[in-house]
Amino acid sequence: MQIEVRPTLICDIRFGGKSSIDLVWLSQILKNIGCGDSLVAASKKSGTSYRSAWGKLNDVEDSFSIPLIIRTKGHGSELTSFGHFLVSFIDEMQQRYAEHGISYQENLVKEINKLKKVEDSKWKFLSSSDAIIQRAAKEIKGFDLKIAGSGESLKKLLANEADLAGYHVSDEKSSKAIYSRLLKNNIQIYPVMKRVQGLLVKKGNPFNIHSIDDLLERRVRFINRQIGSGTRLLLDTLLLSQNIDPSEINGYLQEEFTHTAVANAILAGKADVGLGVKNIALENDLGFIPIKDEIFFVAMRNEMAKEAVASKLIRKIRSYSGETPGYKAISLNRQINAWL
Repeated sequence: MQIEVRPTLICDIRFGGKSSIDLVWLSQILKNIGCGDSLVAASKKSGTSYRSAWGKLNDVEDSFSIPLIIRTKGHGSELTSFGHFLVSFIDEMQQRYAEHGISYQENLVKEINKLKKVEDSKWKFLSSSDAIIQRAAKEIKGFDLKIAGSGESLKKLLANEADLAGYHVSDEKSSKAIYSRLLKNNIQIYPVMKRVQGLLVKKGNPFNIHSIDDLLERRVRFINRQIGSGTRLLLDTLLLSQNIDPSEINGYLQEEFTHTAVANAILAGKADVGLGVKNIALENDLGFIPIKDEIFFVAMRNEMAKEAVASKLIRKIRSYSGETPGYKAISLNRQINAWL
């Protein structure tokens, strides 16, 4: 990694805007003009287009209200007294910076490298959106949590691009298929909690929504989850089982990436209903129509499973789910034998 700290001139320009100009670039282009180069030639040497260089020079002149160069048609350009002064000023500033400022640059690089080392040492955890998962991962040092759909999280884990994956399934057949594939790839699976998925609606349920069928009401605005999320898969499975054409749902193509975002869309009046977990409805004082129970799993490779921090994470998730409305902790595989 190479970092260079350079001085910048911030100019006030027309219409109340600001223009940022690299003083090292400005000094060099003025020097080239002072040595007899035309603005066109000086622009090329600086790696800047003629139009851009002309604009930057004009910004400096407008800001100081004093010219840098004298432009004579047919005779090129030459520096004004102020242009010569500015070159000397920047050179002197750069010389003083070289004596003392380089240590600041070195300190910056050192700190960045140190922080990067810390970040790189963290376990990469991709998980479907869930408040308990986010809370547990935040409280236990060592995890770099990224929210992604269940499908993407598992895909990254299988590709060795993640150390752990959090995913949820709402039917036994899908759960067994995922479980079998992960075991064949030396990946351990831990059931951690059961949660309830359902329809989030405005308080009082003004549209009298009670089932997936009610989404077909054209005046009802639906807000969906993104493709690849477990919640989107649940919805599409339910629609397929009930022979409902997704295109008949007003808002099926409108997507959000988390349960909280769906709740916020309803609270803001941008939608009337969306699919999400019960806990989010309770936290946001929304109505909730339960649709399906589902199991949330955390999967990890055998090497990760041997780390003490992994056991700590699993225990923390189960503990929080046992005390949070809308969830139930699962601590043993035999509690969900039919799913594995």
